[in-house]
Amino acid sequence: MAESRSHIQKYAMHFGTYMGIYWILKFSLFPLGLTIPFLLFLFLGLTLGVPFMGYYYTRIYRNKICGGEISFGHAWMFTVFMYMFAALLTAVAHYIYFRFIDHGYIINTYTNILNAATQNTLPGMDSYITQIKEAMNVIKAFSPTDITLQLLSQNVFYCSILAIPTALIVMKRKKNIE
Repeated sequence: MAESRSHIQKYAMHFGTYMGIYWILKFSLFPLGLTIPFLLFLFLGLTLGVPFMGYYYTRIYRNKICGGEISFGHAWMFTVFMYMFAALLTAVAHYIYFRFIDHGYIINTYTNILNAATQNTLPGMDSYITQIKEAMNVIKAFSPTDITLQLLSQNVFYCSILAIPTALIVMKRKKNIE
């Protein structure tokens, strides 16, 4: 079991690094996509590709490292660790971006979009717009560390849930030959 754990950690770090680099490159499209809609569309498309990438790496781990068979728990643990390492690497890039590059660009862009949308609202939408503006004011008070920790916890949470169907698809038991 100790050998299995070291394999999980080693290869989860290995594949998590690749996925983390992918996430960083994908994230770089987000702020640019706020002014160039095609890049935002590309960001969303690449985000939808994350589960397929997770499946691909977990399948490689099953076939090359585990000899073609893996239990659900083992696959789930590997996938969660892989996503966790990717999220940690991406958190470093998030912190650097929000600390040194952003200077309020994303939140100001969202505020401008909201203000422009406020001009053409439907009746009864005022309370919703007020709530969104209050939320924007709360987010403006976040430090780069707060934003980074929020994004890190979201990535780990969503990916741990995403690891369940991935592990169900990738798991493969020994065939009993009688």
